[in-house]
Order: sequence, then C-alpha cells, then structure tokens
Amino acid sequence: MAKDLYHYEVRQALINDGWKITNDPYIIETDDVNFEVDLGAEKMLAAEKEHEKIAVEVKSFTASSFVYEFHRALGQMLNYTIGLEEFEPERKLYLAVPLKIYEDNFQLSFVQKAIKRFKIRLIVYDSESKKVIKWKKK
Repeated sequence: MAKDLYHYEVRQALINDGWKITNDPYIIETDDVNFEVDLGAEKMLAAEKEHEKIAVEVKSFTASSFVYEFHRALGQMLNYTIGLEEFEPERKLYLAVPLKIYEDNFQLSFVQKAIKRFKIRLIVYDSESKKVIKWKKK
C-alpha cells in the first residue's frame, strides 16, 4: 500500500508528542477482510499505569477536490472502525489531517456534521514542524 505524502511527518509528530510507533502499517484482521491503517502507536499513561493505544490514518488532502478526498477518508474511517470493533476494540482510531486543510476545510458545516455524526477523532498536524497541533477526541 502506498504511503500518504505526509506519512513520515505524522509518524515523527507522534514520536515528538511522546508516542511509541508500534505498527507501520497497523493491520486490522477481520473474518474475511483485512485493512491497513497507516500507523499504530502506544503511549504510557503515567497516572494510570496503562497504555493508550491508537491507530492513525494519515491524509494529506492534496487532490483538486477536497469533498472527494473527504468522502474517501470518511469511508475508510467507517470501515476501519468496524474492523477495530472486532479486532482490537480498546484501540482508538484517528484521522490525521494537515493544519492548513483543517483550518480551511474542516470548519465547513457539512464536514463538522459528518465528524460529529460519525464520531471521527482527529489529529491536526503541522507537516513542516512535524508537530501535533491539536487532538479532537469527539
């Protein structure tokens, strides 16, 4: 599977944010279909002495139609959510989006409604500084 344009920048941003990359890609195995999410990561929660586990789908949204790419990303997220419910339900799924795309397009009413309705978690990243700018956990 081809890696997204900003795959390595998001990977580094997660590492810079204290995450340990455990899978690249993270494979979700279901009874009859397997999926490849871009990254799997874990972080130790010091106060709870537990691990938080996430799967991250990286998107750059570089095509000419944002709506088309959002539609594709949303479909992937819905499929991956179903797969994770069966394969590893404690792992939380996130969609990683570039800061500029988040500011310009993720404020659209339709996009906000879709994110809310389908409970999409977001990681907003800066590809230049390789930093996580914002976590949106529903």
